[in-house]
Amino acid sequence: MLGEIRTGKITNANDQAYYVQIDGLTFELKKQELTQEETPKIGDEITGFIYDNQKHEREMTQFLPFAQADQYGWGKVTRSQRGLGVFVDVGLPDKDIVVSLDDLPLDPARWPQIGDQLLVRLETDEKDRIWAKPADENVFDQIAVHFPANLENSNLLARVYTSKTIGCFVLTNDYYLGFIHESQMTRPLRLGEEVKARVIGVSQYGRLNMSVLPRAFEEIDDDAEMILMSLRRKADKTLNFSDKSDAQAIKDYFGISKSAFKRALGHLIKRGLIKQDKTAGTITLIKDPEND
Repeated sequence: MLGEIRTGKITNANDQAYYVQIDGLTFELKKQELTQEETPKIGDEITGFIYDNQKHEREMTQFLPFAQADQYGWGKVTRSQRGLGVFVDVGLPDKDIVVSLDDLPLDPARWPQIGDQLLVRLETDEKDRIWAKPADENVFDQIAVHFPANLENSNLLARVYTSKTIGCFVLTNDYYLGFIHESQMTRPLRLGEEVKARVIGVSQYGRLNMSVLPRAFEEIDDDAEMILMSLRRKADKTLNFSDKSDAQAIKDYFGISKSAFKRALGHLIKRGLIKQDKTAGTITLIKDPEND
């Protein structure tokens, strides 16, 4: 019975609440939880959502939760409890609903944290306990929309709805489906986490392939960026410097030590952005990350 919208008869009332009887059970409906325009009276029938509050007291509210047995809604995670699961706010005034650990990733590092959001519906078990059940793949397929053809290299906000070892499935704020392979992240992404992801392609399954790794130029430190800027200014994209150059000459031109210069140079060469000719004593820009 709990977790449903039901109609019952008002059998009693006081200054703070009405008392509604449904199938022999009495539920308290606080007057501040009324949304109907007409003021009810004893003997009237009244409809609301029934549940047990945090104190396990039976309650009714006319402020309907945005997730119900037949309706999915986004619930914000409020806390987690090892051995039980995570609690989500579905809009009830004095109760958060548990997502069971059975519906969460095996790896606790992938569990949602406070503030993450899950698309859930409510389900009541045989013991009259209300649970929040995360939406499955079929639900996301139904609510998703087709994405345009010009999204490559675009940054989009996306919400993780499945987190696995091989990667994460996400739904963007525009309701596009996407996938982030484990090689395109620096750490496991949490279920319910919002991420800023870049479109890197389209999969054979009609999803956006996405990455949360920074672009190449975003990974480059200040010293390396300064070398790139100096090369960009040259018409031939070449400078008369190498890792064999005089330390004072490097200091005078770049304002950094030779060791810092060599470290930055090595990073740029490793990324395939510049090449070095040690015989000629030059470095040349061969791939500008700003054009990626």
